[in-house]
Amino acid sequence: LEKMADVRPPPLRSLDDFLLCSARFAVPDVHNLDRWNNRIINNLLYYQSNYFLCALGFLLIVGYFQPFQLFTGMTVVTLLFIGFVWAAENQAPIRRFRRNHPSVSILAILVASYLFISVLGGVAVFLFGIAFPIFMVLVHASVRLRSLKNKLENKLESIGLKRTPMGLLLEALGQEQEAGS
Repeated sequence: LEKMADVRPPPLRSLDDFLLCSARFAVPDVHNLDRWNNRIINNLLYYQSNYFLCALGFLLIVGYFQPFQLFTGMTVVTLLFIGFVWAAENQAPIRRFRRNHPSVSILAILVASYLFISVLGGVAVFLFGIAFPIFMVLVHASVRLRSLKNKLENKLESIGLKRTPMGLLLEALGQEQEAGS
């Protein structure tokens, strides 16, 4: 709760910076996983308000057409995520796995959510309402090159001068040591 008191949402980045003219994109170097992971984490921190608005817009559209299934899907994913974070904080082997394999950890949460929801129904709503926005955010964070302003903001986040919601989420996923590098 003490961490939450200092949390400040970052500013919304301009559309020009996020997607249009000044935005620079490049395919990540798949042979250097550390560098790719660093790019994703730092873009998640820098563009988190933009990502949140995009995901929220998509969820509102899906929720308009399938409100019960979307609510069920969000509840299942949230409970599984909270359970995973709790287990990782209380079980050393899970904590090591989370830190060493963050992508596999997120995938495991999504697959477990999918399997649970498929028993309850609402698979399509889960795939399009929850997993698709996450996929789009990760694609953008993977291919968006970082600017000097992006690097400076991430440095402030990593040394604790600024606390943001994405910073707390990455910390819960065991990625706090990567941010800002």
